[in-house]
Amino acid sequence: MNISPGQNFAMAMDAVWAHRFRSMLTVIGIVIGITTVVVVASLLTGLRAGIVQFFDELGPDNVFLYKTSGDPSSEFASIKERHRRPMKKEYGDMILRASTYVQDIGLTLYIPSAPGGSIITAKVPGFETDSLNMIGTLPNAEDLAPRDFDQGRFFTDEENERVSHVAVLGYDLAHALFPSGEADGRTFMLDGSEFTVIGVFAKAKGGFFGQNAQDSVIEMPLKTAESRYPQLDRYMITAKAKPGHRQDAYDEVDGIMRRIRGMKKDDADDFSISTPDQIIQQFDKITGIIGLVAIAISALGLLVGGIGVMNIMLVSVTERTREIGVRKALGARRVDIISQFLAEAMALTGAGGVLGIVFAVLLTMLVGALVPALPSSVPSWALVTAFSVSVSIGLFFGVWPAVKASRLDPVEALRYE
Repeated sequence: MNISPGQNFAMAMDAVWAHRFRSMLTVIGIVIGITTVVVVASLLTGLRAGIVQFFDELGPDNVFLYKTSGDPSSEFASIKERHRRPMKKEYGDMILRASTYVQDIGLTLYIPSAPGGSIITAKVPGFETDSLNMIGTLPNAEDLAPRDFDQGRFFTDEENERVSHVAVLGYDLAHALFPSGEADGRTFMLDGSEFTVIGVFAKAKGGFFGQNAQDSVIEMPLKTAESRYPQLDRYMITAKAKPGHRQDAYDEVDGIMRRIRGMKKDDADDFSISTPDQIIQQFDKITGIIGLVAIAISALGLLVGGIGVMNIMLVSVTERTREIGVRKALGARRVDIISQFLAEAMALTGAGGVLGIVFAVLLTMLVGALVPALPSSVPSWALVTAFSVSVSIGLFFGVWPAVKASRLDPVEALRYE
């Protein structure tokens, strides 16, 4: 008596449904494990997508030079890096003259939130905020890292030379200072001086945990920033590579900087040089570690679930000894018995995998709704992998019970009470 795969699957589902409460308790470990993996994968995928968008806006062909590693606007750096020589603004012209693969050079001065000890605020009548990031930059910044505008324009070379008190605001900051939305041409007070808004950036794309510092930025002409804060030397140099030559430009700029700073052949760089791809790769390393930890944790749940499935299948073999004997007496082959119990084990763990996927999707949506700053996106590969792993667990842990069932002697099985 041959049993078709369809009949085997139908019998397996009937057996699972007949003991649905027991089946649910058995696969709880699998549900927890699958939910953990899919949720973590969804959150990390969303975070990575936001970071990729963020660095795309900074210019994929750019090479960044700064005194320390990490975010130039941040106050956090290792003690060793803080003692490095500053990045001088003159380096930009020196690199451009000596380079073959660099198309243009940008210069940015980062202004800390409290350069003189007191916190900088931006204010208009009735409202004041210190949630801002201040930088001074050259007018060519618009060409090095093009951005869309919600209102107005970027400042010009003439405004930079005249040390004009003009500024371009990030989207969120502009709407905080001017709730009506009409910021272009309006004035505000910044650290005791009046500035005129000449432009507002469009809402920035991507970012870290859904937040993008560009949305709270105040960009002013570089010479204006230097006149206001002459004591600062927190310059970042941006070298834009010629099309198709970013790696060549990277190697060239690194060599030029080492010569400028008089470094010996075996000396480690005393400056930070990076590209958007390198920063994304560093993020991938961090998320890879997080992913491994999540897999290790979920593996425990999957192992417990797999052992539970093996246990319940062994119990099922014992409970259905007479059924197996009848089937064998009617002509069922060993492979038919094995297929039936394997199908039942895979149906059991597959159902656990589906439940885990459903819970993971719902939990990811809930996190996205409750914490909009934490982007999430359920990747299709995570769903396919989760279901495949859950079914594979049933296959692996169901082999021994299935083989045991197939080895039962039909005469002894028929006598079993």
